[in-house]
Amino acid sequence: MSLLDRVRECARFQPGRYLPFRVDGVRLGRIERGIAGRFGRFKDVFRVTNDAVDLAPGLSGFDDRTRAVAGALVSLRDEGLISGWRDEAYPVAAAFSSPPLFVVERAAVPLLGVKGYGVHVNGYVVDGGTVKLWVGRRSLSKPTGPGKLDQVVAGGQPAGISIADNLIKECAEEAAIPEAIAATAVPVGTVSYLTERPEGLRDDVLFDYDLELPPDFQPVNADGEVAAFYLWPIEQVIETLEGSDEFKFNSGLVVIDFLVRRGFIGPDRPDYVDIVEGLHIREAVAAGDW
Repeated sequence: MSLLDRVRECARFQPGRYLPFRVDGVRLGRIERGIAGRFGRFKDVFRVTNDAVDLAPGLSGFDDRTRAVAGALVSLRDEGLISGWRDEAYPVAAAFSSPPLFVVERAAVPLLGVKGYGVHVNGYVVDGGTVKLWVGRRSLSKPTGPGKLDQVVAGGQPAGISIADNLIKECAEEAAIPEAIAATAVPVGTVSYLTERPEGLRDDVLFDYDLELPPDFQPVNADGEVAAFYLWPIEQVIETLEGSDEFKFNSGLVVIDFLVRRGFIGPDRPDYVDIVEGLHIREAVAAGDW
């Protein structure tokens, strides 16, 4: 698997398979046509036609929408349509900066095809002028990507917490990184994608941070979500990305972004432009309103 293959893995999207999911006429997500009819059973919550799945117009407030949608999603979970339930509330909004119209269970975000957000931290060490990257291996109990390689710290962005506070929290829980060190993490941009996954349609934006860690620091997991940590030279990171599918699909993108920004992947590569553009494929797809 080449680096470009990894990027293309996050751009698998067939627009014709989906109906827009709308609230007050504004598309907030996409629902697969094959399962859209199951939403139609909840007539007080959803209106399903050949053209769209709309939230019922009578649901006009944050609390009403949240309660009504939650009831339908619990039923769909009990029927086996939603797996990996976490009891974590995620915002549904037209944009990250917009007030949420309601919140939903995290596991339902791909089912509705609404925008999801996360925070990923590239923890690295400079050892004698050589850069090494901390890599985490996800627990086998994780609902998505069990056993896959990941950033030293990575987590979703739930409702009711700022990105900065979420970063500090995730650093403490996943790698026992002290707040004083975690607070030095540098925001370096985003990676985004729109891709079909077993759990549904992932329309995600990841807020990426670089965090230089002391050479003698050893991450320790506290929440049971990481099975092991490895400190790898960049050459081993690249070899693993290119020679296996060990990295979780979106975490691989974040690593590639790190390698591009740090100059370990340069413009002399024939696929360099395609790789860099592919790190933001979500915007390109969304601009066409597919």
